[in-house]
Amino acid sequence: MALPALNPPKTLSKKLQSLNSPFFSFSKTASSPKITKFKKYPLITMSSQQQNPLPHVALTNNDYKEELMSAIKSSITNCLSETHLDLTVPQLKSKIRGKVRDIYDGGDYLVMVTTDRQSAFDRILASIPFKGQVLNETSLWWFNKTQHITPNAVVSVPDKNVTIARKCSVFPVEFVVRGYVTGSTDTSLWTVYNKGVRNYCGNNLPDGLVKNQKLTENILTPTTKAADHDVPVTPDEIVQHGLMTQADYDEVSKRAMSLFEFGQRVALDHGLILVDTKYEFGKGPDGQIYLIDEVHTPDSSRYWIAHSYQERFQNGLEPENIDKEFLRLWFKSHCNPYEDEVLPDAPEELVFELAWRYIFLFETITNSRFKMPGTKEPVHDRISRNVSQALSSLQ
Repeated sequence: MALPALNPPKTLSKKLQSLNSPFFSFSKTASSPKITKFKKYPLITMSSQQQNPLPHVALTNNDYKEELMSAIKSSITNCLSETHLDLTVPQLKSKIRGKVRDIYDGGDYLVMVTTDRQSAFDRILASIPFKGQVLNETSLWWFNKTQHITPNAVVSVPDKNVTIARKCSVFPVEFVVRGYVTGSTDTSLWTVYNKGVRNYCGNNLPDGLVKNQKLTENILTPTTKAADHDVPVTPDEIVQHGLMTQADYDEVSKRAMSLFEFGQRVALDHGLILVDTKYEFGKGPDGQIYLIDEVHTPDSSRYWIAHSYQERFQNGLEPENIDKEFLRLWFKSHCNPYEDEVLPDAPEELVFELAWRYIFLFETITNSRFKMPGTKEPVHDRISRNVSQALSSLQ
């Protein structure tokens, strides 16, 4: 039976409302919100158990996978699909429901709760056990590792699923960086290339490329938002339409390319290929540009297994992936995810597999053990308690 509440068509009007809210603004004339200085609430860091390096065999060991799968299956009915912190945490004001994150106005800062909702095609497809924690902790790891490239908006992480961030005026451009010709969505490089496009977002592409082929160099393919979907744009269009100044675009694009190159090196060191990803940036009230949202997560990025890529590519096989691409492909083969009013339920076996792959990615990238959340306290109660304590300490 379908779950209409999970998969109504996503309209961009909600996204635009969130971006134009008092605490997310991208208009070129908008003034940045003022924030006050406050002491930092301690970040959640890896426990000593998590810091113990894991041999790679532990990640692919069948017994270990079965152990994780058992925990995943037992948690399928306890996913964090919705939050209502505006009703449980007095310091919070309005709530904005994004595709994956619930964002709350905390006055001088944002409280962003990463849920277990799974999105693709600008739709909510399912809820994936532990996904929110995986995304939040993966981003935290990368935010900490990339501070030499760009500052980020993170203020504190008081809960496994929560990030508190400084407010920024968000640039209305997603900086998508690609290293390979691949993808299945309407704006993916392979989709447009296969239709005959040879100049994409200002990049000239040669004839003769095949799906999943490595590009000779990484390329930037920015997008912006239209009524209900992402729209590819060129650098010139970004400046001409007033989405960003030339100086801001030049600086952000430079940072995006540097982040991607760094991410590719780190991923390869851990046996993975960072295929493509997206970044979002904003400008703080101090005029500084910050990396926001998420970084190098399996939601915002494609990852392939490195050691099998070349052989599979030469044999015309799809790369082994540990992102949500296989779930995208299932929906594309069973419905029209862009136009059907109600989508079919994702099969449980695919939901379980995606949860496993997300944990696999976290453990492979961070070389640490994923720490299962406790079950004694309901997750929403835990989040409410941790956020309330964090906000009290920030006052």
